[in-house]
Amino acid sequence: MEADFLPSPIHGVMIVQRRRVEDTRGFLTRLYAAESFESAGLRTRIVQINHTLTKRAGVVRGMHFQNPPSPETKVVACIRGEVFDVAVDLRKGSPTFLQWHAEVLSSLNDRSLVVPDGVAHGFQALTRDCELVYLHTAPYDPLREGGVSAVDPRLGIAWPIPISEMSERDRSYPLLSSTFGGIDV
Repeated sequence: MEADFLPSPIHGVMIVQRRRVEDTRGFLTRLYAAESFESAGLRTRIVQINHTLTKRAGVVRGMHFQNPPSPETKVVACIRGEVFDVAVDLRKGSPTFLQWHAEVLSSLNDRSLVVPDGVAHGFQALTRDCELVYLHTAPYDPLREGGVSAVDPRLGIAWPIPISEMSERDRSYPLLSSTFGGIDV
């Protein structure tokens, strides 16, 4: 049971199209296989797995990243509901610097998004009771936590439905300054 690794418009952000094996009992899909990721050129040593629940449609979580020396790659999958999952390139010198890309991830489409070091991540719940699983290549480091405003006009993220709620932390993330040159990763 292999997966297809598809490039996105953002340098280094990959879409993983998982393959389902189904029978009368249900299905199986593999969220992660180190050999498959390595064959696709993605070196990911998973050290932490998180599971989130977002109860209401319209909620936005993000845009989060970790600063060096603790950057992290995330593999994000939606196992219940449907989300608009967004990656924003913040990497200094990247050919896609400050560009964003979104994928709809759902419990039905078997897609994951690989968000590399230096790329901010966030999502909007499109349905109620969305559950996501995050695979991380670095443990959470509160001293290295970073974020940018999900409504920053410089980024221009086109959230598909009105934002119904954001956490105080996410609302407090700054707009990017005109001198922001990116994150060294």
